[in-house]
Amino acid sequence: MLEKLKENKALKLIYNILYTLLVVLVVLILITVVLQRVSNNTLSLGGFRVFNIVSGSMLPKYEVGDVLISKTLEPSEIKQGDDVVYQGAEGDFSGKIVTHQVIEIEEENGNYKFHTKGLANTGEDPIVKQEQVIGKVIYKMQTLSYISRLVNNLYSFYFIIFIPLVLLIFLEIRKAVIDIRENKEDKEDEEKKE
Repeated sequence: MLEKLKENKALKLIYNILYTLLVVLVVLILITVVLQRVSNNTLSLGGFRVFNIVSGSMLPKYEVGDVLISKTLEPSEIKQGDDVVYQGAEGDFSGKIVTHQVIEIEEENGNYKFHTKGLANTGEDPIVKQEQVIGKVIYKMQTLSYISRLVNNLYSFYFIIFIPLVLLIFLEIRKAVIDIRENKEDKEDEEKKE
């Protein structure tokens, strides 16, 4: 019975597809997490960057754990109502990467200053100079946002990262053991024929 299951081409195909999807999912999650942690969000690929929302200042539009993609733009391309990502320079924002909405723009001799505010905040942020702006939010990644929220939960982390990783390692070890057994059996069969 077990041999028939092993020989079933449809089951092999399903197994290979599921295995490949599991590997791709784990690799994508690991790459995203590592890039965000290691680069401190300074890595840009073609002007695009990935950011993770860490506070509720933009509720209900963005929740804590949402993963956003921003694109580097010229300051003149940013409009009122756009959500921008910037490097905070003053007060509580100093040294932090912030994602807030532009509520007003000042332009003087080609130099731009942006008034920004979190949707859930009552007060306006300190003035944001054009040099501080990293980019404009262009897309919220629904799937990665969901995964990010799960990964940030300790219990979910074990089910999303740890268990699939252990499963992959187990499957690789199992595959290696089966290959070794089959090679050993093949050698024994060849020795018997001689």
